[in-house]
Amino acid sequence: MKRVFVDTSGFYALLDGTDPFHAAARLCFERAEAGGIQLVTTNYVVHESWALIQRRLGWAALEVLLLDVLPRCEIVLVDLALHAAGAAYCQQIHERRFSLTDAISLEYMRRQKLTLAIVEDEHFRREGVKLS
Repeated sequence: MKRVFVDTSGFYALLDGTDPFHAAARLCFERAEAGGIQLVTTNYVVHESWALIQRRLGWAALEVLLLDVLPRCEIVLVDLALHAAGAAYCQQIHERRFSLTDAISLEYMRRQKLTLAIVEDEHFRREGVKLS
């Protein structure tokens, strides 16, 4: 089964109709559902998405994430080894706008040989990740 990673930017854009990435994100989620594609993310992305969506869009949008969107996703729990690898990668990149969550996501994708994601982020593009 084809697997596609979902980043915070994908979840957020899906729920915010004013986000410039909204239409593309919505199309990616629709294609995944229609095509039987397994969406996958990490608990770190869920945590980051929860905080961002609650703060910017409110509880109604957060409930859509929790009740409608996340149940369609496999949520991978980040273990100590993945956390350490992501932290080392983040320190290696040493960029102000490169988050620990992004570093862990990219490390997970590398380990799983995933090249497609629902994401709007320059760091993912630089790593060769393509929009699903």
